[in-house]
Amino acid sequence: MGNSRLTVREIARLAGVSVATVSRVSNGTGQVSEEMRRRVLEAIEKHGYRPDHLGRALAAGRHGALGLVFPGLSGPYFTELIQGFESEAVPSRASVHILCTHLRSDSDQQVLEMGRRVDGVAVIGGTISELALLRLAEMVPVVVVAGTGPGAVPSVRADNAGSMAMLTRHLLVEHELTDLVFVGNPEGSPDVSERWAAFLAAHRSVGVTPPAAPIAVSMQQADGVLAAEQLLRGDPRPAGVVCANDEIALGVLVGALGRGLRVPQDVVITGFDDAPVAALVNPALTTVRQPVRELAAEAARLILTAVSEPERASSGDVVLPTELVLRRSCGCPANLTAGGSGS
Repeated sequence: MGNSRLTVREIARLAGVSVATVSRVSNGTGQVSEEMRRRVLEAIEKHGYRPDHLGRALAAGRHGALGLVFPGLSGPYFTELIQGFESEAVPSRASVHILCTHLRSDSDQQVLEMGRRVDGVAVIGGTISELALLRLAEMVPVVVVAGTGPGAVPSVRADNAGSMAMLTRHLLVEHELTDLVFVGNPEGSPDVSERWAAFLAAHRSVGVTPPAAPIAVSMQQADGVLAAEQLLRGDPRPAGVVCANDEIALGVLVGALGRGLRVPQDVVITGFDDAPVAALVNPALTTVRQPVRELAAEAARLILTAVSEPERASSGDVVLPTELVLRRSCGCPANLTAGGSGS
């Protein structure tokens, strides 16, 4: 009798292989070495593992595929999202189709066309119009990632406001930096819009006048370098630069160091995401840690449930907590955890 409580992850751990390898062996697909196949089969036989109901339901569906829609694929953020999404899709025997719209004028139509070829779609917030999202949700289960969905379309996002407000107040109060700028473009990005709003609210909460507008750049490192040229060549230059993500912050850091400025003595720089490189640069980057992989993994779980058990499909929002991480780029000792936001 099969052990329905044992998960594919536990079988992978017992066999000393990846989840994807267990999936390939149990499904009879893909290339697997004889040694790995033997270890997986022995673990399956010993523990009576049987694939879970989600995998069976998806395999019996129309396509056996899930869609993931991005505006683009540059940077480590999207790599983390893909890995998180695949961590749930692969064990359930679903292929993952990725569509990068690059915010083209026909993005809505591209995504609707994808909806005809997959069993469910996760869409990054701000990538397509709300009307297109609603139309897509009439075709297949849809989840918005890093944003909110219209109507009954569910979403999975991180708490942007709590930790960004905490970070901003830390700079304003603990470091007494009253001349801060925000680098990032709130237009078209729900995440950045929430971070900018929290940045403004934190200023007002301590009685400091915030800047009138952000320095609107895209979310890439090269644009952070250009922003540094704009911000740091002037006199007076800002005391601190609060960036909408780590990529921008790393670009600003490169630009600042290239101009001979000391960080944090001459200018403080902070980011958001806690990408792996944030702890490796010198000085290490103060940032907000968000569970990027878990955002996509949770979205995949919601879609898989909606495919296999429509009566259990979610129509609400899932908000995952974030955590402020203080490092040298704001003048704090390395790797202090200042606390997290609630979900």
